[in-house]
Amino acid sequence: MAKAPKLLIDRDLIHELTKLLDETGLTEIEIEQDGQRVHVARNLGPPPAASAPMAARGGAPIQPVGESVSAPLDLSKHPGVVASPMVGTAYVAAEPGGKPFIEVGSQVKAGDTLLIVEAMKTMNQIPAPRAGTVTQILFEDGQPVEFGEPLVIVE
Repeated sequence: MAKAPKLLIDRDLIHELTKLLDETGLTEIEIEQDGQRVHVARNLGPPPAASAPMAARGGAPIQPVGESVSAPLDLSKHPGVVASPMVGTAYVAAEPGGKPFIEVGSQVKAGDTLLIVEAMKTMNQIPAPRAGTVTQILFEDGQPVEFGEPLVIVE
């Protein structure tokens, strides 16, 4: 019986990539060199909304990094999700310290501004795609966001 070749893991590379995740706010990164691919990902769950109590955010406790989650909630498939249309930085108000556009429980109409995503020094207003009630806010003010990342749930 032939032994499988021993897999060499570059722990320093993994630590560097993990540090890069922390610095950039990304949730995953992948590199490929010399035919070897390293993929580092972190599943933090939705960040806590500053003004929302646990029950208003969905009631499920957020699992710390490293603990396994039996059935993670995929909010990107929620019918009321408003996802980020671009990579950038999400803001809850038009200016620092300003009145937030929405809070958990806010009633919104289609077209109302929910938040702003700054991308390449341009402030992009993200409108509500439908009328309803804001049940979850899934980002913190000033948080980097990725394309397609769930930001708000409107039901």
